[in-house]
Amino acid sequence: MTIAVDFDGTIVEHEYPKIGKPIPFAIDVLKKLQQEEHHILILWTMREGKLLDEAINYCAKQGLTFYAHNKNYPEEVFSEDSVRKLAVDIYIDDRNIGGLPDWGIIYKIIKSGVNSMDNVDMLEDEKRHKKKNWFSRMGDALDKAQRGGYY
Repeated sequence: MTIAVDFDGTIVEHEYPKIGKPIPFAIDVLKKLQQEEHHILILWTMREGKLLDEAINYCAKQGLTFYAHNKNYPEEVFSEDSVRKLAVDIYIDDRNIGGLPDWGIIYKIIKSGVNSMDNVDMLEDEKRHKKKNWFSRMGDALDKAQRGGYY
């Protein structure tokens, strides 16, 4: 699975343009997803230039390196006609609806192999969950993950 990960507010607390304090377990979970689960991680941040280099270096000092930074692959070149959208399976970002879940919950959801809230629902009871809207299903999935239901 390819996962885009935000930096400010997701890996570290918001202190932009400075680098904030580390968010507990963010680096550990990302390294585990990358090294043990073999997911591809892309750093997807509004930072550019020197500020992007600082974020990349911060993560590298923690033992976390990304496949690419603000693009789909390292060699990708943008032009005026380029659409700057990543072709990833999941985005991890503090600006998600409902905010950033606990990193333990994030790990459990991704480890379960579920990359769509629709698929989460189908794991349990197809008929019952088809009647719920996306927000209800998201809440159910996060509740179950928090209780330890996804491994």
